[in-house]
Amino acid sequence: MNTFFFNLVNRTSPVFFLISGPCVIENREVTFSTARRLKDITEKLHIPFIFKSSFDKANRTSVSSFRGPGFDRGLEILNDIKTQLKIPVISDIHLPDQAEKAAKVLDVLQIPAFLCRQTDLILAACRTGRPVNIKKGQFLSPFDCSNIIAKASSAGPCDICITERGTSFGYNNLVVDFRSIDILSRMGVPVVFDATHSVQLPGGGGKASSGDRRYVPCLSRAAIAAGAHGLFMETHPDPDNALCDGPNSMPLEDMTDLLSTLCAIKQAAG
Repeated sequence: MNTFFFNLVNRTSPVFFLISGPCVIENREVTFSTARRLKDITEKLHIPFIFKSSFDKANRTSVSSFRGPGFDRGLEILNDIKTQLKIPVISDIHLPDQAEKAAKVLDVLQIPAFLCRQTDLILAACRTGRPVNIKKGQFLSPFDCSNIIAKASSAGPCDICITERGTSFGYNNLVVDFRSIDILSRMGVPVVFDATHSVQLPGGGGKASSGDRRYVPCLSRAAIAAGAHGLFMETHPDPDNALCDGPNSMPLEDMTDLLSTLCAIKQAAG
């Protein structure tokens, strides 16, 4: 169990792995150029890298919000990135019947935070044999994740990690309790910190979520120092004009400096 994610961080020591990319697949050009740039950055810094972008954002605030190219077209683009750039890919699934087909392309399946208690979805994802990243709902305590892990384990031997992404704090706000990284680690699973969704302001834009990317570096530094095995960070070449989660996405041009700093912190933390 959990050999995939732990192997990522055991390649070189000390190191963390990175899940990163645009929030949603906007088009082929932006997706490919971002993936190529992230590959260059992470190879130079020796950071294990999984490219992330969603083929469908099924939980947007408004029915009129951009959702992505859809299941088939999105998987086609992700498969091209995987085969042409030689990097693993991850994306969200929302329905149990998507799991098997998605697993033919995706190296890792992701369960969105809002769906982290959906038993049938978790079981379907784990039964594919692919590693699964389960994002902790912002409505759950870290202690509640023991039930999520038990559900996943009931499907048989599986590789899972849990992603901390902040906890609801009043209306339209999230707060991060970094004790959760230690609490989740003690459950025997790799722990990822979602630095960009943790600065999101859910529904804060009225018909869309808002956010404040200024705090992404601060929270990222704290998470790596606290012992996170991996980092989840959405990035975009032009966040102010991104079609999804722009306010909390990191500018692609800032990724090298931030990741370099995080590598130094991880080295110092040991």
